[in-house]
Amino acid sequence: MLTLSTFTAKGTPHAIVSFGKPLDAGTPHVIWAHGWGQDHHAFLALAHSLERVAHHTLIDFPGFGQSPVPPENGHSGVWDTRDYADAVAEWLGTLPRGRRVWVGHSFGGRVGLRLATNHSEAVDAMVLVGSHGLRPIRSPATRLKIFWRVRLFKALKLLERLGVDVSARKAKFGSADYRSAGAMRPVFVKVIAEDQSEAIKSIRIPVRILCGALDDQAPPEMSERLASLIPGATVNILPGLDHYTILTDGGPQVAHTVAKLLEG
Repeated sequence: MLTLSTFTAKGTPHAIVSFGKPLDAGTPHVIWAHGWGQDHHAFLALAHSLERVAHHTLIDFPGFGQSPVPPENGHSGVWDTRDYADAVAEWLGTLPRGRRVWVGHSFGGRVGLRLATNHSEAVDAMVLVGSHGLRPIRSPATRLKIFWRVRLFKALKLLERLGVDVSARKAKFGSADYRSAGAMRPVFVKVIAEDQSEAIKSIRIPVRILCGALDDQAPPEMSERLASLIPGATVNILPGLDHYTILTDGGPQVAHTVAKLLEG
């Protein structure tokens, strides 16, 4: 039976959906962590496919779904992935302990990496799906384009301070996620600037990485670099899939990977 509830950690409510086996000591527990701009619905069908083999919790991270925007009580005010990971670890510390598998897509992968590095006892295995966590490798042409866009944006801000209406031009800057972030924009800016390349070398749990070959947001080269930095990690690039279809068309492969990790 599906249960809707809330836990509070770091002073912030987190809405969750739970179902599957009763969560008792020794029960396998899968925690499903959605990507930026999504909520628990992103993983609902996948979690249901494994309903009988574990207890499942699908989180709405603060600022998404039914969870309110986090207060400015993070490590340096605005929350970053360390704060999200700290909150999850605080909550997990109150639960019965069985084998835990973290499944993170995109932003949920970023948080999972922080959880595994800063709270090594929190989970026993991890599946990263189209995950971020490293800075992208950009070509010289792309870096030059970004440089000039930043200069132009600063020039527009100067004109704005002088009383010139540049709102229409400013609205064209930034990614779709940035433009739609609203109250979560400060969190978004902090999160995308993070580079976990050094920290993740300390991870000692099994990590399985899945990525769509057509993913242009967390491209295969990023997944391959993640696998090269995390001891014992493996990577599987799925042909014909992108950042989002890996959760639908690639669902059976994700579910199979989770099931194998639940076996230990």
